[in-house]
Amino acid sequence: MPADYYEVLGVSRGASEQDVKKAFRRLARELHPDVNTHDPAAEEKFKEAAEAYEVLSDPELRQIYYRYGHEGLRSGGFEPSFEGFGSFADIFDAFFGGGLGDPLGFGSAGRSRAVQGGDVVVTAEVELADVLVGTSVDVSFDAIAPCERCHGNGAEPGTPIVTCERCGGSGQLRAVSRTPFGQVVRATVCDVCGGDGRVAETPCTRCRGRGRTAQRRRLSIDVPAGVDDGQRIRLAGRGHAGELGGPPGDLYVLLRIREDRRFVRDGTDLVTVIDVPAPAAALGRRMTVPTLDGEEAEIELPAGTQPGMTLTLRGRGLPPLRGVRRGDLRVVVDVVIPQRLSPEQRRLVKELADSLTEENLQSADEGVFAKLRRVLRA
Repeated sequence: MPADYYEVLGVSRGASEQDVKKAFRRLARELHPDVNTHDPAAEEKFKEAAEAYEVLSDPELRQIYYRYGHEGLRSGGFEPSFEGFGSFADIFDAFFGGGLGDPLGFGSAGRSRAVQGGDVVVTAEVELADVLVGTSVDVSFDAIAPCERCHGNGAEPGTPIVTCERCGGSGQLRAVSRTPFGQVVRATVCDVCGGDGRVAETPCTRCRGRGRTAQRRRLSIDVPAGVDDGQRIRLAGRGHAGELGGPPGDLYVLLRIREDRRFVRDGTDLVTVIDVPAPAAALGRRMTVPTLDGEEAEIELPAGTQPGMTLTLRGRGLPPLRGVRRGDLRVVVDVVIPQRLSPEQRRLVKELADSLTEENLQSADEGVFAKLRRVLRA
């Protein structure tokens, strides 16, 4: 199975174009075959990262991938070209930290850009009966949120925020290095202020100057009718808080449908099995079967019912996620041979067996292959 592009680059699904580019540059510095000569798998990893960047940096391709995944890209004719990342400007930027528009690295000084918070994934379980009408479930999870004491600025209330002495307020540290292209100044994020250019004179006692703390959250999630096992519900903005004023991430609720011992789900259809004694199958009988609605439904077994025969109750299955017509309830007949017979029962069964002829047992115009198919299907 192809790797998830977001996981390859190590970014969230809500990552900005700038975040995607930064992530690729970081991987390019590690994996480019011209640099990472000691790792035989570096080239393949680099190509994988390049393919992910090619898709996620293109708004149209990214939208197709977000909605339909790898299958949507293939059906749309996408083939990795590796041309979108391979320009001299991108490679130069990846290795030396500055683009051709600023070859010496003296870009505009200032604080780092806002960073969107990460996504949170939680799992919720619902009953199969809940799929019929929908339900709500409560979920609990830990998420990073702005510190309530300092309101996210990292400073103890009543104390000032001052210019970072290490970077002089630029948020960047610069180092000169020699390359085949000449002398290059490489800029990195300040390790003291984290690129903000400012620091708290007295760090907040609750968050220790980070401006964010982990909090336990509880939410009630509406689960629509017709959901399937493994589907996700996305709640925008309910994930981890962003940094430097960035927006929060999203919350994804992964749904798991608990097993119901009475039914097997097949899309919007339900399948159940009823045990029918052999004499009743031979004579025919009216029987009741369970339904997901909670009420039993009646079915008519015709005389001569065979093992594996399927009877269908229209509209007694599950609704689709989007739509109104419910699926069907398929009832599979399991003909049961009686065991531990009393002497009287054995006498009656023996009388029946002795009275049966080939005409009673022979299926009309059924060859050996047809019989095998019927037996194996049962």
